[in-house]
Amino acid sequence: MNCLQRLCDRSSSDKESPTRVLCEGMDSEDQSSKLPISVPTTSYTLSESKITDTPSMPTLNGSSQKLHADHSSSSLSHHPHHCRVLLLLDTQVSLLSPQTGVPAALNLRQNISQILSEARQSSPRPLIIHVRNSGDVGEPDEPNTPGWQLLFTPLSNEPVIDKLKNNAFAGTKLGELIRPDAEIVVVGMQSDFCVRATCSAALGRGNEVLLIRGAHGTYDRIEVWNGGGITPAATIESEIEEELEEAGVILLDMKDLPGIFSDR
Repeated sequence: MNCLQRLCDRSSSDKESPTRVLCEGMDSEDQSSKLPISVPTTSYTLSESKITDTPSMPTLNGSSQKLHADHSSSSLSHHPHHCRVLLLLDTQVSLLSPQTGVPAALNLRQNISQILSEARQSSPRPLIIHVRNSGDVGEPDEPNTPGWQLLFTPLSNEPVIDKLKNNAFAGTKLGELIRPDAEIVVVGMQSDFCVRATCSAALGRGNEVLLIRGAHGTYDRIEVWNGGGITPAATIESEIEEELEEAGVILLDMKDLPGIFSDR
């Protein structure tokens, strides 16, 4: 039994609960027709409820914008050492702040921060990619607003990709950065939208996908077609894990973190 199989055998789950609501039945690609965005001059990080300025990072949007200088897609794409990837999906202020974030925001911030730290300290180091969603005008993740900014400041060798759809591979350069045979560790937001769509797309292109329990989350859902009842976020997260595991995603727990980025 290899290391990855041992990690899988140890997996179990631990969830949290409610705040905001989303409607059931929303199309996973319903964010499609939006305009390209500009590159911000600053980004923001969140310390509890405080937002502070941090240096801006190069970005890659859904159309023609390219990575800057030494972050070019040609220098990162299919690099022999990038057989393992940490993909941070929509780890943005609006989704992870105490005021507007998902029910498990505090726990998610701590866990994702720990995973990111582990990846940065690993040798060989995985390719770390930050994906940022761009909402419409007036939405919490409207471009160049505080809620749109990434919670975790990318380092100079960590590309940032801006997307318009739930599937982070759709209309972006993500597929050029990640080798088809790479192992992808996925964390971020939201379980029933971008996490589900991106994990499914990655499986479809042949990648091995690892999803960490306690490092992805979503909001409570109002069941508008079933009398207006509320399905807790923790239930939705669990359902998505079961669905993705059945499709071929490997589920791991935070206790498995020390072995995730190691050579196996």
